[in-house]
Amino acid sequence: MMKIKRLILATVLVVLGVVIVNAQSVYDLRINEVMLTNKTNYIDSYGERSAWIEIVNTGYNSVNVAGCFLTNDISNPMKYRIPSADPITLIPQQQYLVFFADGKSVHGTLHLNFTLDSINRFVALIAPDGRTLIDSVTLPAIGIDKSFVRLPNGKGEWRISELATPNSTNELFETHVSTGERFVKFDPFGVIMAIIAMSVVFIALLVLYRLFKLTARLVQKPIRIEFRKSKVAKAEAVEEVAEEVPGEVFAAISAALYFYETEKHDHESTVLTIERVSRRYSPWSSKLYGLQQTPNRIIVHRKLN
Repeated sequence: MMKIKRLILATVLVVLGVVIVNAQSVYDLRINEVMLTNKTNYIDSYGERSAWIEIVNTGYNSVNVAGCFLTNDISNPMKYRIPSADPITLIPQQQYLVFFADGKSVHGTLHLNFTLDSINRFVALIAPDGRTLIDSVTLPAIGIDKSFVRLPNGKGEWRISELATPNSTNELFETHVSTGERFVKFDPFGVIMAIIAMSVVFIALLVLYRLFKLTARLVQKPIRIEFRKSKVAKAEAVEEVAEEVPGEVFAAISAALYFYETEKHDHESTVLTIERVSRRYSPWSSKLYGLQQTPNRIIVHRKLN
């Protein structure tokens, strides 16, 4: 019974060991970017520039590169062993680690004991067993401050890049640059670019013009209706007032204004003088005058016997 338990326990430990090894496999590591001649590019912690090598973890788990070897000579695969006591050697998933090929390993874990230049252009990453080749690359004769990169990262083909991207993805700038370079080759004098730019500006101005015109119509339409309505209302009110005021009023006002303008006096007395005018006698009008007078009544008294 004890033997069976020990066997099961051993099996579980073996499975866990395989899972752990697979979870942190150094075979997920790849050489991702290399620069041979560094004049104005990446600077190390000592403020110096040198050739450098970028390692990428293509897996989806953290991988410790400690114990692996880097070399520039395939006949000497264990030329530089990456120390295992430094936590900086743990590369997170889809992340990068840069080693400086400056021949100054005393400067730290990331400084190699060999150099790279226009003659030594071979780089190899060796497994911890010192024999298994994980990845390698032989660089062409590239120019100053140019790097040799893989696109996509760690898996694609190698190509020369004008822009170096240490400790970052090679797809950050390279895709944009290559597209621009292709367009420059297609349109070296910029004629097509100028036509496209002018077309875009013209279309934008046309759209804005139509938009503003439509907005102005929508804003002005109700105002015009209200203005017309107010005009009609005012005209109706004037007609009503004209109908209500009689003509005698206007005649009296006109006469008053006329007399006021034509019969102006310096001073007028407030005392009224009334003079009685007697009529002169005329034989022609005596009968008429007599008829107009009230006849006197004659009272006759009769004496009764």
